[in-house]
Amino acid sequence: MTEGRRPESSKSTGERRGTPRWVGQRRGRVIAGGVIGLAGLGAAMGLPSDRTAANDSIRNAARDVVREAAVEEHTIKWDLPNLDHDRVDFWQERFVLNEDMNKKMRGFLERSGRYVPMLLEKLDERGMPRDLVYLAMIESGFQPEAYSHAAASGLWQFIAETGKRYGLEIDRAVDERNDPVKATDAALDYLQELHERFGSWYLAAAAYNTGENRVGRIMREEFGRERATSEGDYYRIWSRLPRETRDYVPLMIAAARIAKEPAKHGFKDVQLEPPLEYDEVILPPATQLAAVAKAAGTTVDALRGLNPHFKLNRTPNNRDYPVRLPPGSLAPLAQAWGLTVGNEVTAPD
Repeated sequence: MTEGRRPESSKSTGERRGTPRWVGQRRGRVIAGGVIGLAGLGAAMGLPSDRTAANDSIRNAARDVVREAAVEEHTIKWDLPNLDHDRVDFWQERFVLNEDMNKKMRGFLERSGRYVPMLLEKLDERGMPRDLVYLAMIESGFQPEAYSHAAASGLWQFIAETGKRYGLEIDRAVDERNDPVKATDAALDYLQELHERFGSWYLAAAAYNTGENRVGRIMREEFGRERATSEGDYYRIWSRLPRETRDYVPLMIAAARIAKEPAKHGFKDVQLEPPLEYDEVILPPATQLAAVAKAAGTTVDALRGLNPHFKLNRTPNNRDYPVRLPPGSLAPLAQAWGLTVGNEVTAPD
């Protein structure tokens, strides 16, 4: 995608940036343990004027969810079939006993704290199985900047062609395969389509890995149909799948078995990363992240951590673009740039 010309600099602030046409908290929120609460602008957005009280309320709700999860710890729930297979046992044992794989799994579990609440929210919104979070776990280890030898990238490991097909922007300035939120929306769109085609989440996962046409062809040749009669059809065509795909679903189920009962498998005292939390602002073309960080009272590194899809230290040259900020940074940004904060904010001429 060709980027356009950079706009004139702003004389009122002394920073070389375009004038924001509108700024707002478009998706500022806290995601914690499945509890969603707004965070960012307080009374200006119609929220409680006492930000501390509002955040305390969110944290208390999150603690309630954690307590409920602890009560349910001994009732392991599955919404994908937990089918037995030798390769599931193989990978489950390998994650536990192999030193390198054990270290990887511990990292997966730690990073799950950051991304799984967001994933669960989106899966719940669509009525999709929550256990699909383990597909993202084995794809990327919950690393939004993961990059494979096959040029797949992001939390859900899209190749560029498929990412663009599902609405992700990939150009000189951004690669939205690395945006954990947008990539999740795209991946769930794709998985829903695959499930509608094959009638099986196991086959949908296999098709996600190796391509829907290959899985469809094998199903037609084996059964004279594409749609599964049960999840077990995956293992009925298992020997005809590429080697990587033969291990794909077993890896997902093995990872799920461990993640659902980590202490039982030797993963004790796992320190979960804090849940993804951010405010969001729509900024004009070519806005420098250094200028945003200075005005918002944060750092470029903090902005890059919340915006791993940015390939440059600025927004794209040819369009307005959302930038995620650390919670509480939106109001200082608006104040520093002389903006009136609201659902839509028009900068003074």
